[in-house]
Amino acid sequence: MPKYETIMAIDFGLRNIGVAIGNTLSRTAEPLTVVSAKNGVPHWPSIIALTEEWRPNRLLVGLPINMDGSESELSRRATKFSRQLEGRLGLPVTLVDERLSSREAKADAFAEGHRGDFVNDPIDDKAAAIILVTWLNDQPMMPSG
Repeated sequence: MPKYETIMAIDFGLRNIGVAIGNTLSRTAEPLTVVSAKNGVPHWPSIIALTEEWRPNRLLVGLPINMDGSESELSRRATKFSRQLEGRLGLPVTLVDERLSSREAKADAFAEGHRGDFVNDPIDDKAAAIILVTWLNDQPMMPSG
């Protein structure tokens, strides 16, 4: 495993799939884009193009579990999507608890002046960045030197 990794995080959704990029060196994440989906099926050429451009070492997929920790229909679909990603791209995929990431992304968007039209101005890429930062914060610090 490389000492430092480029990480791509994905916020799975039925209509939109948010994508963010970050790395374990800077421990930061940047929203990249929102890929359209139809009933949870992404526009695969867009996902593949992003991974070819950014060449991540690992993918993270937000797992939308219920607040009580139980599975939901959406969490089962996100798990299936993560297996499809792993199979199509040959990259390790890690599921990350994303409880509250969408709520946090909306709060941040409103603070930045978003008008609340999340259909025409989606923030799924920001939710993906929050998922990535959450995962990075759970990782041990790399020794320097």
